[in-house]
Amino acid sequence: MEWHITDAQSLAIIDREIGSHSFSPAEYEIIRRVIYATADFEYKSLIKFSDQALQSGAAALAARTTIVVDVPMVQVGIVHTIQNTFANPVYCSMETLTRPQREKTKAAWGIETLARRYPEGIFVIGEAQTALSALVELIEIEVIRPALVIGAPAGFVEVDVTKDRLNDSQVPHIRIEGRKGSAVVAAAIINGLVELAWQAYSQEGVGMS
Repeated sequence: MEWHITDAQSLAIIDREIGSHSFSPAEYEIIRRVIYATADFEYKSLIKFSDQALQSGAAALAARTTIVVDVPMVQVGIVHTIQNTFANPVYCSMETLTRPQREKTKAAWGIETLARRYPEGIFVIGEAQTALSALVELIEIEVIRPALVIGAPAGFVEVDVTKDRLNDSQVPHIRIEGRKGSAVVAAAIINGLVELAWQAYSQEGVGMS
């Protein structure tokens, strides 16, 4: 991210308003990026990190693991950062050629197709709740084992249940609890992780925590 003086001023305001906290430096960097992108301080309590999520995600990024996103808005939001760091392949479920299915949305069917193709990939779901549900189902039946799942779609119909299932899945993940979320939030999370990983892997002895 190219920083301007106004960005630094905004981050200083966020730091001041959040005050003391118990997050690790890496967790806090991602949280403040989401708050910066949304101007919504509630995300401080909504972003949840599973054990080893940051470490697993960073290692996968450094290994040039394929990234799968649900919608073009997430893809557009992260491609610049990816291209200027690890250059991982990025595929979008909405742009995947699939057989039409009445029972599934295009995003869900696309995610399922790509997940079977890249079972150990990094998955970033920012808008399509149906895509996250399809992904969780594949995890639950042990068809795939993602390196990291970012689950951040907004929704009203059982989206919280889907996110709880992601939490129970035991795969490394970063999720937004409850109804909130967006493609902007998902992009902010993965961009923050990419830049943290890029810094960590370019310095000997520096790890993610």
